[in-house]
Amino acid sequence: MKRLYVFFVLEVGTRRVHILGLTPHPRAIRVAQLARNLLADLGERACAFRYLPRDRNDKYTQTFDTAFTAQDITILKSAPQAPPMNAHAERFVRTARTECTDRLLIHDEQHLRKVLAEYAEHYNTARPHRALQLRAPADDPDVIPLPTQRIEHRGILNGLIHEYRNAA
Repeated sequence: MKRLYVFFVLEVGTRRVHILGLTPHPRAIRVAQLARNLLADLGERACAFRYLPRDRNDKYTQTFDTAFTAQDITILKSAPQAPPMNAHAERFVRTARTECTDRLLIHDEQHLRKVLAEYAEHYNTARPHRALQLRAPADDPDVIPLPTQRIEHRGILNGLIHEYRNAA
């Protein structure tokens, strides 16, 4: 048994989650590189972000902050020992644990990477969110789903999570 730290970013407006990486030994230089990787992956979409709320962990160094401030993203540090100030991230952690990781026996880092990648895909493309009127973050808000007579079922994570979609 060993503890693994998962680094993720949650877009509050769209509820889209990005799993950046995981490690048994988080180091400031690795966290700064994950920030640069995220901004590179987002490309032009990074210009849409204005704020990055984060906690006061010592792994978030000036180099980490500089990666975001160079893109005109303001860093907002939460107050010490105040998890409610970062409630969206705390809620994602709880959701991921209750729906996914608490129900599985994780073998190693590679297994956890695979599980989290599959869960993030489900979370972003199929899981309904109340704040989004029961739509998934990747759903187009301008498209109204039409009712159908047939429903398709798909098992995620070997049947741990079930997705249901209208059949074509």
